[in-house]
Amino acid sequence: MSDLLTGVSALWRGQAWVARRPRWWFFGLLPALIAMVLIGVALSVLAWWAGDIVNWATPFAAHWSSGERVLFRDVATALLIGVGVLIAIVAFTGLTLAIGQPFYERLVRAVAPPPAGGPEIGIGDALAAAVRIGLRTALCSVGLFAIGCVPVLGQLLAPALGFCVAGYFLTVELTGIVFDLHGVPPRDRLRGRRLLAIGFGLPLVLAFLVPFATVLLMPGAVAGAALLVSEQLPRPQNWLQPPVGSFG
Repeated sequence: MSDLLTGVSALWRGQAWVARRPRWWFFGLLPALIAMVLIGVALSVLAWWAGDIVNWATPFAAHWSSGERVLFRDVATALLIGVGVLIAIVAFTGLTLAIGQPFYERLVRAVAPPPAGGPEIGIGDALAAAVRIGLRTALCSVGLFAIGCVPVLGQLLAPALGFCVAGYFLTVELTGIVFDLHGVPPRDRLRGRRLLAIGFGLPLVLAFLVPFATVLLMPGAVAGAALLVSEQLPRPQNWLQPPVGSFG
């Protein structure tokens, strides 16, 4: 429970950090706004075609009674859209970080200065990371879709698990920049700290349900991720050390 609260606290302090520095907050909105428009278009297309996709994918239901067929396909359509939203939440973050990579890297350097001579990060690196995390999210979404097909219990569990999965992967994406700047490989990131990651990312997932809320929170989320990594996570042996006092 303490890890969950610590994650929420880091997100809150990140929002406070950019609130005290409006210039950072203002310039961080544009990449998030562009990403939101693109993701919104993709979700609209999915919602428009979801019913047809489900009908095409479930020919076996054509022989069921009308009531059973309609109920099953309506539930499957809702699950498909839910999985799409789950993937969209994570994709939004990755796309935002890729579009605004130079700015967000500067923001991370301002919040948690990396050591001199650390690795450089390019837009290509940000896109590659977003694709990797998106694929992992998609794989988890397949399992969530299967769970959601279980009557009653599965339909209750799937949304709750989906929010937690999305929150975890959001944190993986948002902390990626600061980990990259300190030369920490993916296998050593957030190891054994899933509750911390969920505590940080889950409020952002819930904010995604409010139009444009995530756009407004994104600069502070990046700042909070930098604080989370620099203050809370144990540093592996290959963590590149900054000069003394750099995190002060």
